[in-house]
Amino acid sequence: MQVRNVILPAGRVNGKNVTRTITLPLGPHPAMVASGRMGQQMQEWWRGSVTYQVYPRSFQDSNGDGIGDLPGITQRLGHIADLGVDAVWLSPFFRSPMADMGYDVSDYTDVDPVFGTLADFDALLARAHDLGLKVIIDQVLSHSAAAHPAFAESRASRDNPKSDWYVWADPRPDGSPPNNWLSVFGGTAWQWDARRKQYYFHNFLTSQPDFNFHNPAVQDWHLDNLRFWLDRGVDGFRFDTVNYFFHDPLLRDNAADDRVKTQAEGNPYGMQYHQFDKNQPENLAWLERIRALLDQYHARASVGEVGESHHAIRMMGEYTARGRLHQCYSFELMGNDYTPAFFRGKVEEFFTGAPDGWPMWAFSNHDVIRHAGRWARHGATTELLAKQACALLLSLQGSICLWQGEELGQTDTALDFAELTDPQGIAFWPEPMGRDGTRTPMVWDASAHGGFTTGTPWLPVKPPQHARHVAGQAGVAGSVLETYRQMLSFRRSATALQTGATRFHDTPDPVLMFDRTLDGESITCAFNLSPVTRTVTVRGVGSPVGPSLHGMLEGDRLTLGPNAAVFLPVVGEVSVGN
Repeated sequence: MQVRNVILPAGRVNGKNVTRTITLPLGPHPAMVASGRMGQQMQEWWRGSVTYQVYPRSFQDSNGDGIGDLPGITQRLGHIADLGVDAVWLSPFFRSPMADMGYDVSDYTDVDPVFGTLADFDALLARAHDLGLKVIIDQVLSHSAAAHPAFAESRASRDNPKSDWYVWADPRPDGSPPNNWLSVFGGTAWQWDARRKQYYFHNFLTSQPDFNFHNPAVQDWHLDNLRFWLDRGVDGFRFDTVNYFFHDPLLRDNAADDRVKTQAEGNPYGMQYHQFDKNQPENLAWLERIRALLDQYHARASVGEVGESHHAIRMMGEYTARGRLHQCYSFELMGNDYTPAFFRGKVEEFFTGAPDGWPMWAFSNHDVIRHAGRWARHGATTELLAKQACALLLSLQGSICLWQGEELGQTDTALDFAELTDPQGIAFWPEPMGRDGTRTPMVWDASAHGGFTTGTPWLPVKPPQHARHVAGQAGVAGSVLETYRQMLSFRRSATALQTGATRFHDTPDPVLMFDRTLDGESITCAFNLSPVTRTVTVRGVGSPVGPSLHGMLEGDRLTLGPNAAVFLPVVGEVSVGN
């Protein structure tokens, strides 16, 4: 059985912090096999799991062209396995014109040459499995690249076999688009095509036409594309824009967003209530078809990205009800709010409204500002904030997704307009800033370009990011990286933190406290979401365990230092007061 060594804090001796090293298995524990629980837990490995997101362009370049690739990822898989996560999610690596950095697919069953070959993918998959890692790959099904052969055929005429594979509509009598739908990337969501003398629909770039999922042939074709990768051995899929598949066939106008806003929108897309261009009820039956396919394979998993600002938590629950996706995430925890009421509200909203569903929580990803910088004003230092955010995220009920570099406390890169590649960032400069700042290369060491490439990186590695690298934090007690390793090990050993129920305590702001309970075992998780020391009274708990940060329990007084995170075993009826 493969094992890994993990460093854990062991308290203080003669005024100094000391650590201990424990050995943990990478695979299932022999006791699980003997008890018969292994089958179910292996089939549902995703429940309570932790996934590490890799953006292939920015992880590791193996050939010096300045762009990350699949062999580079394979080279660095050891880092991901050493963290102690369960799976790796790869953002798109398929053939693409790269107008939207791979989210515009021109061939769903091949690797773009900039990233390598199918053989390179097979080697990556085999190495990941050797290390005990599952592999989830992105699927961008709602739209393709305009360069896709299917779109070339569809736009050729109104009566060819694929004429109805995309969303086409006649203009209004005055020549204007069919309705008021807007593109996420700016302007109308309709583009005139002189060949058909019709408009086609695109939620994103004009070069990303939307498929018509009301056509069963489109669904069948995409299921075949998924089957190609399942047969190749992938462990699951992350579905991009999972609520964008279907549109209203009557093409009704969206209403204005009636929410009161304290700040003007930087993108007009946010000024509409998107009732008809996405979020259609037909999505649910399509997700059931996807689940039925996945259920034909052993231990496969799915996660959907819900892009919705009005009722994302509710939609996460609907999309993960029995027989649909296994789990969903949204952008609800990727905003600026960092208060106990906010985190409590989102978790309680999900599990109250969707008792049969399952969330995946994340604080950052390739589309948003990194949380170490986004929440910086709530931290005594960036490092303290990053370590607390790690402990908080990995304590939440649900599955977890980590964005590459957050285990280093990485921050966004400030870029000049001339350095941008992101079409969204270019279109809306200077605000919203776009996505390039979070996508800059992973920093491995102090060498040129952070060890990412021997050439010129596609996005720059600047000094503030260069200062936070793997080599400089690995094995350093108290570093952000070692905190992630310790917290991941703690979560893996404490099953209550993986799948246990949550009960929140009423605590004074900025203190957040909740219990995680499974099979009679409970852990109280306490956080001070501020840079100022706070104290609370707590009864029914034992001394701090695991990678507790800056907390001290003396009698029934719990002192929480700046950005503290404390884990307390429950030994009685827990009560909390001021």
